[in-house]
Amino acid sequence: MPPDAAPRGSAAAPPGRSPDDLIADFSLVWSSLSDLGASLSSPDWDIPTDCPGWDVRDQYAHMIGTESVLLGLPAPAPVQAAHVKNPMGEANEGWVAGWRGQPGPVVLAAFRDVTERRLAALRAMTAAEWEAQTVTPVGPGTYGLFMEVRVFDCWIHEQDVRRAVGRPGHMSGPVAELAMSRLTGPLGFVVGKRVGAADGVSVVASLSPPLAQTLAVAVSGGRGVAVDPPADPTVRIRSDGETWACLCAGRWDADRVLATGRVEFDGDAALGRQVIEQLTITP
Repeated sequence: MPPDAAPRGSAAAPPGRSPDDLIADFSLVWSSLSDLGASLSSPDWDIPTDCPGWDVRDQYAHMIGTESVLLGLPAPAPVQAAHVKNPMGEANEGWVAGWRGQPGPVVLAAFRDVTERRLAALRAMTAAEWEAQTVTPVGPGTYGLFMEVRVFDCWIHEQDVRRAVGRPGHMSGPVAELAMSRLTGPLGFVVGKRVGAADGVSVVASLSPPLAQTLAVAVSGGRGVAVDPPADPTVRIRSDGETWACLCAGRWDADRVLATGRVEFDGDAALGRQVIEQLTITP
């Protein structure tokens, strides 16, 4: 799996956020990443993360690269690597490879520079530009939808860094809520289509803090639809929000979370395992 976090199958996400909301979201997530980077020691930048082949420095380099492209800056040549599986991953790897070996503070300074420039560019955009149709990582949509995915992606990579260096944080607030809405929205698709559960089957995910919430899906006519949580679902998946996010983003797999007790089932455990095995919504 390439370490790009653009979600697939997320059509069930809530209605889009306004440009002002998204600019505020970017300011929050980039400030959080900036503060996190400032807290890192020299060895911290070399710590591997849950993205195959990427350390902490590479996470920041990836975000530098994406925002540089959106500013219209020339991109380096794509780079092939063992952990890269598609052309988008090769393009990402071109940026990442260019920053390898650079001191952490230098990478952080570049991150701050490019994100400040991006905020200025976003603030200067007209309403028509925000509504313009474009190609997004989740299919055709507006530029605003594209930016929702960008906020999501930055938060996912921030959490990759936080787990790697043992500095948890930014698990609440509008950015975390936006990200989780994109991770929880496709559950009906997972249950109804990927798992192919029979009509009448119901799945409840009870997520404890951080990112606590309850999700419920029932299958009808071959489709998984959101419902009020039934008292006695076919399976109840018990976990926490961080584990759910890591499963959906492809950072952790079913074997890992079951072996560590981070996921438990009440009811049909075989169905529950099928669901968590199919949760990954990033390419």
